[in-house]
Amino acid sequence: QVQLVESGGGLVQPGGSLRLSCVASGSIFGIYAMGWYRQAPGNQRELAALITSGGSMNYADSVKGRFTISRDNAKNTVYLQMNSLKPEDTAVYYCNFKGWGLEYWGQGTQVTVSS
Repeated sequence: QVQLVESGGGLVQPGGSLRLSCVASGSIFGIYAMGWYRQAPGNQRELAALITSGGSMNYADSVKGRFTISRDNAKNTVYLQMNSLKPEDTAVYYCNFKGWGLEYWGQGTQVTVSS
């Protein structure tokens, strides 16, 4: 069993930055992808960024050039650096780990971009 705990959310002004962290506890053997999803009120949950065990990264078009996903294997941690934040980035951000036939979610962390 894997537990994911996110941190780093908060209130930031437009143009500001935040870094989200997701720490995994338990065995992550077999996990092949780690990602950050987000869900704004009234919207479906959507992928923001993904990194595979091989190091490939994918980003939603809306965050390309502004968000960077990275991981620290030694710490079982995945990060999301968010720069040039916009009000439309306001959402609950969820950490997600995928393995073969398995999927784990964190509890979510609120990001609010507002002046």
